[in-house]
Amino acid sequence: MANSNRGFASMDPKKQRDIARKGGKASHEKGTAHEFNTKEAKEAGRKGGKASSGGGNQSR
Repeated sequence: MANSNRGFASMDPKKQRDIARKGGKASHEKGTAHEFNTKEAKEAGRKGGKASSGGGNQSR
């Protein structure tokens, strides 16, 4: 598959951050942004650890 210079992933990292920041700021101002509580953050971290190679799920 050939590399494409289209889309968000192909943008300069600074431009990606600027776009993401604007979206986050807008959702907070609108009041629709989700803010994790301690329990939700802990669960998300646990799931992320399981999904990554750091989760101990490697079958080598």
